[in-house]
Amino acid sequence: MSYMSRYRDWLVSDYFDEETKQELEAIQDDEAEIEDRFYKNMDFGTGGMRGKMGAGTNRINKYVIRKATQGLANYIINYSDDGQEKGVVIAYDSRHNSPEFSLEAALVLAANGIKTYLFTGMRATPELSYAVRELNAIGGIVVTASHNPPEYNGYKVYWEDGGQVVPGQARDIIAEIEEIDDFSIVKTMDEMEAVNEGLLNYIGAEIDESYQKTLIDILPDTELALEKGSNLAVVYTPLHGTGSTIVPQLLSELGFSNLHVVPEQADGDPDFSTVESPNPEDREAFELALKLAEKKDADLIIATDPDCDRMAPAVKDAEGNYQFLNGNETGVLFADFLLREAKAAGNLPDNGVIIKSIVSTDMVLDIAADYGVEVLDVLTGFKFIGEKITEFEKTGEKEFILGFEESLGYLIGKHARDKDAAAAAGLAAVMALKYKEEGVNLLQRLAELREKYGYFLEDLESIRLEGKEGQEVITKTIASLREESPEKIAGRQVKVAKDFKLAKTTYLEEDREEEIKLPKSNVLQYLLEGDAKLTIRPSGTEPKLKFYFAVREKDQAAAESELAEFKEKLMAEVEEIMDDF
Repeated sequence: MSYMSRYRDWLVSDYFDEETKQELEAIQDDEAEIEDRFYKNMDFGTGGMRGKMGAGTNRINKYVIRKATQGLANYIINYSDDGQEKGVVIAYDSRHNSPEFSLEAALVLAANGIKTYLFTGMRATPELSYAVRELNAIGGIVVTASHNPPEYNGYKVYWEDGGQVVPGQARDIIAEIEEIDDFSIVKTMDEMEAVNEGLLNYIGAEIDESYQKTLIDILPDTELALEKGSNLAVVYTPLHGTGSTIVPQLLSELGFSNLHVVPEQADGDPDFSTVESPNPEDREAFELALKLAEKKDADLIIATDPDCDRMAPAVKDAEGNYQFLNGNETGVLFADFLLREAKAAGNLPDNGVIIKSIVSTDMVLDIAADYGVEVLDVLTGFKFIGEKITEFEKTGEKEFILGFEESLGYLIGKHARDKDAAAAAGLAAVMALKYKEEGVNLLQRLAELREKYGYFLEDLESIRLEGKEGQEVITKTIASLREESPEKIAGRQVKVAKDFKLAKTTYLEEDREEEIKLPKSNVLQYLLEGDAKLTIRPSGTEPKLKFYFAVREKDQAAAESELAEFKEKLMAEVEEIMDDF
């Protein structure tokens, strides 16, 4: 069916409400907008879907949410023996329509005879992961668009281990969704009827309390925090998101009484009115937190994104200025601290493992090696870290210590299978306090590590290409790089080329190949002369082509110079390729 036929179908069908039809009538003279809304169905990727809200098959709306949930319901019924009885947990963030979309999903599940647990208010994504495990549910749903702009929303699916569905499961769920060619066949039911039949169950405080206690139990040095936590001044911002439901409560319970929450950003605000983007990777998002930190002379600033699965810290340096730590720097500090504290306490496991994504810093390899701990690389996407945790929990082969991604995602403990910004906030505060008591700050400790292991420096560049044409350029660009198989990139000789879609590693100097034993993914990675690394991948959640750069030098000046030159040359080469499309 053409995009115009789909558009007209939505206009005349009795299934779609008047508000939806009025929105579509308003764009009747804008064919480009009609095409963008209807040229395809909203992509349901390996973990779910994310996009702009609005009417249309390529937008997030209650009809698309219902259809996706019907596909999930069919998958649960067809692929599990007791999934209907075990049920599904649903959480949502502070965005526009998140409560409504969550209820729509719950009522579709209920109409299919699947028990549903729905949080009574916004909750952090990691608490959803925890709740799936705690309630022994078959799966979970989070309605969120993470750090995207206000006009976006999304839908993530989890399975019974508390992790996002992995590619094999996602393919089967997608197949079930694609079988539904008529929105009107999707089942739903009345809310009160679902409650009365025991199919819709509201949850809240009891899970909150259990989750908070679990986080305290997995953190190191909690005795120190209880005794001296007031010595560390902390400023926290949830950036108008779900972190407000857990992070201040956790830090206070740990003993950090000198805690200051940014008041303008303390409550859920679907418009994220005080920031241009609610992304803790953006320095501008810290503006209000920095003002409060300077006023309170804070040692540590902590920010979490709207669904509270990503955490970013900033630390006061010796001159009184606040320096931001990126995901790689924070991951390295976490790894070093956890290993150090475990060794000091005599509980460092013989078979310990740290799990990171293929685009995260390799500095952690040298640190872990000094403690006899293995570092395992997995594909980008925390679900792959969660998948390995579950595997090792079943086999006993490895003891999980830390998982992290360069994009501000971290997990300690085995209570969840997704990145947990609340746990990370607690760990950052405990770590900062411990070092303060020892007379150093986090920046000084990081400098010590770089002096010992070398100056690793990483960066990310993204090319954003919206719409159908943009997606085509992204596809053609990465296909061109794959087919060309360059021997030199940005003036550097390629030593090793990894193609994760073809599951193949090519050692150019040795003229040999070996299999990559990871799930296939549209990712290219190149190890270059001079300890440089480049990884290229299309974003799974945004219309972007991403380029991850990494260099290793003897000091900061050399690393910054090498990285700048590397990026400039590479992006110029990519622009030449794109000019052909």
